Amino acid sequence: MTRWSNWAGTATASPLRVHRPRDTEEIAEAIGRTAADGRRLRPLGSGHSFTAIAAADSDAMTLTGWTGIVTADVAKGLVTVRSGTTLKQLNAELDALGLAMTNLGDIDAQTVAGAISTGTHGTGARLGGIATQIAALELVLADGTVVTCSADERTELFAAARVGLGALGVISTVTLQCEPSFLLSAQERPEPLEQVLEGFDQFAAENDHFEFYWFPYGKNALVKRNNRLPAGSEHKPLSRLKEFIDYEVTENVAFGGLCRLGRAVPKLVQPLGKFASNILSAREYSDTSHRVFVTHRGVRFVESEFAIPRESLLDVFSELRAFVPKLENPVAFPVEVRVAAADDIWLSTANGRDSAYIAIHQFVGMPYREYFAGFASIVGEVGGRPHWGKMHDLDAATLRSRYPRFDDFSRVRKEVDPAGVFTNTYLDRVLGTP
Repeated sequence: MTRWSNWAGTATASPLRVHRPRDTEEIAEAIGRTAADGRRLRPLGSGHSFTAIAAADSDAMTLTGWTGIVTADVAKGLVTVRSGTTLKQLNAELDALGLAMTNLGDIDAQTVAGAISTGTHGTGARLGGIATQIAALELVLADGTVVTCSADERTELFAAARVGLGALGVISTVTLQCEPSFLLSAQERPEPLEQVLEGFDQFAAENDHFEFYWFPYGKNALVKRNNRLPAGSEHKPLSRLKEFIDYEVTENVAFGGLCRLGRAVPKLVQPLGKFASNILSAREYSDTSHRVFVTHRGVRFVESEFAIPRESLLDVFSELRAFVPKLENPVAFPVEVRVAAADDIWLSTANGRDSAYIAIHQFVGMPYREYFAGFASIVGEVGGRPHWGKMHDLDAATLRSRYPRFDDFSRVRKEVDPAGVFTNTYLDRVLGTP
């Protein structure tokens, strides 16, 4: 590989060599050779992080040859999957077994290891991110040893590695606590933003999965409510034509066209934003859970997302709304708001507190630095924690003050990778040097 780039084009690298292992033994062998030669190694995942977390300045490892489910105890819902498996493939294989993930984000292109390592999450006030569904991990450490960790075995490593940023070792397999397949009822409709904000706590509490998108310069939000249906309920999916028109034509082709027009003529962005907010349509359907959770994203963008204390959401969002009209360059993409329950994972963005997530975006190729920096300043006032796979400028000194177990993570990292085999420039910034 002469050149690597992530999906958004915000990070590139030119690895000296790329390892393509096909089993755990080959993963261990490649790590051992790399460490013995004094080089560094980064697993690549599928490139859906917006940061340079996967950028390799020496060796890289792709796990595209190490995929699929290893074992499945359907009765207990315990499924062990190879780390290079994409969420899309995992969802399909779980579906064939009559199983499902409890919660998912809206993109399924990530590998299982990449998604958990960066803290990928969906939405749900009573639910955690994907990492909270892990029952055990198998990792290959810097010295080539293969270890297993869980709530009962190497518990500190487990607390650190569930959101480990790839800094502790290469994950070889992940054992997930799944559950029987279920249907979700999906309600998506435009609602006045003021009404959504006023009822936010109630809406988050009374729905299994609740989120909304606000189009800057518009008065409406697109609100999504997904709720479980009883076993045996009837599938009522969108027709193929409706799905194609709503998601592919409207949300990808047409919206992408509006963004390109706004990029070419910036003064049109605000009226186009108002237009997009006013033409949002409603839809209701029910389908297998992963088909409701996941949405195809064909329009490329850059993104920054922070987790904040749930109780701070309305104040923070008010400041963000006041800030956007002051920007020198307008914003072409919507703002997304989600929620998650507190967890005990050391570097999880929801560690120790119920959280709201605010994600801001800009169409690729349009100016975003003033917007992202101002947003970071606003959420920083309430101890905002950046999503590890999305853009931010914080360093280890600042992040240490926002994560109670940051030093514990650093200690475990030093124990399992004392020479910094798995670090890179991004990790040196956000975690410090080993």
